[in-house]
Amino acid sequence: MGATREKKEPVRAWQRMLSGRRLDLLDPSPVDIEIEDIAHGLSRVARWNGQTAGEHAFSVAQHCVLVERLVSIFRPRIERRWRLAALLHDAPEYVIGDMISPFKAALGLDYKDFEKRLECAIHIRFGLPATLPAEIAALIKRADRASAFLEATQLAGFSDEEAARFFGRPRGLKGPGIDDLFRLSPWPAERAKAEFLRRFRTLR
Repeated sequence: MGATREKKEPVRAWQRMLSGRRLDLLDPSPVDIEIEDIAHGLSRVARWNGQTAGEHAFSVAQHCVLVERLVSIFRPRIERRWRLAALLHDAPEYVIGDMISPFKAALGLDYKDFEKRLECAIHIRFGLPATLPAEIAALIKRADRASAFLEATQLAGFSDEEAARFFGRPRGLKGPGIDDLFRLSPWPAERAKAEFLRRFRTLR
């Protein structure tokens, strides 16, 4: 008889959250998702891999607040639940971080599938459809790209022409006070967390 093989411990595939929840990363359950964990995590995840100007990183939480605001400008009478969907559009990044688009492309479809499962669980947890209607998804994507353009040109060192080439030039952002509204300054993490939670509680 050969030597008995040691029984391998199963690979840990869950993360403990500050709320005490254990989130299974391979099979996320809506019951293990808490908005406070999302807000806390997103407020500490930097957009653009941290390559932005300012004393603080521009967080995913602040980005999400900006995207929700843009959706409300592009579609002023949109239902509140779809504004909530906009606020939560990058919520999976509280677990997986904010990977820049070129790296996501390099990782391929497995990453997108993982991200989608987590997104579906988050949507169900907060009363949204697991998969958003195509029209709403397109609107949020438009706002997301507009936010990326503003961030790129104001914080991440892109020229106007370069940002327009990668993200498209935002439409529908002209008018009194609009420039001031979208003059970006990165928030400290605690403010980003508080603003994200404030918007969530308003929209719920």
